[in-house]
Amino acid sequence: MDSGFGEVFENTDDRGSAASEPPTPSLDRLAPAAATVVGSMPGTSVRDSVALIVGELTTADGVPHLPELPSRGPGSDMIGRTGGLLAGVAPDLALETTPDGWRFADAPGRDMRRASSWLGEDLDAWEEALESYDGVAAVSLAGPWTMAASIELHFGERALKDAGACRDLAGALAHAAADHIAELRRRLPKAQHWMWLDEPVLNSVLLGSIPTQSGRGRIAAIEPHVVEIAITQVLEAITAAGASTAIHCCEKRPPLALLRRTPADALSIDMLTYSPRDDEELGELIQSGRRLIAGIMPGTDTELSGDIDTVAPLRQLGGRLGFDEGRMAASTLISPTCGFAGASPAYVRSALTRLTSASRTLRDEELRGGSEARDER
Repeated sequence: MDSGFGEVFENTDDRGSAASEPPTPSLDRLAPAAATVVGSMPGTSVRDSVALIVGELTTADGVPHLPELPSRGPGSDMIGRTGGLLAGVAPDLALETTPDGWRFADAPGRDMRRASSWLGEDLDAWEEALESYDGVAAVSLAGPWTMAASIELHFGERALKDAGACRDLAGALAHAAADHIAELRRRLPKAQHWMWLDEPVLNSVLLGSIPTQSGRGRIAAIEPHVVEIAITQVLEAITAAGASTAIHCCEKRPPLALLRRTPADALSIDMLTYSPRDDEELGELIQSGRRLIAGIMPGTDTELSGDIDTVAPLRQLGGRLGFDEGRMAASTLISPTCGFAGASPAYVRSALTRLTSASRTLRDEELRGGSEARDER
């Protein structure tokens, strides 16, 4: 599959030139140690989810994140939502459901219309809840490698196995992301927009452990520089459209060296499975002025600990890196380790309350650290 999108979509900077000039992306309105969520939520009511997220996070200087509601069905999940946007810029990359998931279709059909309809409903609720909002607002799309590993070609194998299909996906996703940012800017003109790329299978792509569709083999590992090029292409399109960027990779020991080489403004990882062997890479990321989004709370129902234990992974990381509490708070957001789709509504409410409380704890430490530094001077 090589429809030429890799060439057609190489230049994304000119899209939307007839509209207002995109702003320079910035996260300068982020509060220290701001709390946020990763994306997916339980249930089927987007207005309930948006009201909960906006109510809990914006009142505590956190970052609201447009929810995905996979319980509504195919088209409201991460792959389906992203596929609906892809179909808008590349109709021959539209998706349709199969018994095993998603595959490319000849043209947009019922599944893509449903995905587009649900996203429109989600954006309506988002716009109404954040009217006149001037803080940072986050949204997610599936990244190019997660898409390639999740979608079947017409003959039944995963797109990841076809280099041309991977190029097409990255090029189309760059355009779809830029268009999505333009729509978000239209709906929330005062906000600072932040787009996250979800890449939960990135290690598996790099290690060659993604199974073939038959399950009897494994798809060959993709070279790191090829992975980096595709991710960078999408990130640069997002930046050119006026939004900041992040990459979410919740796998154990994510490829930090590769991700640090991309132009992402932030990196979201699971701190509950984090290995101190990666401290050097993470320290260099923070030293470069980019932000860490630290997953410090499980995304599924678990007995919640107190603030001190919740923020312990960050304190321990800061101690090993030689960063004081103020430096860590100023460079970090806190979040669940992954989406809340598999959690109960009661747990989500409790977890959001605990996250905002932990955020205030870290922020107080940042203020104390700044005061002590001034006293020393």
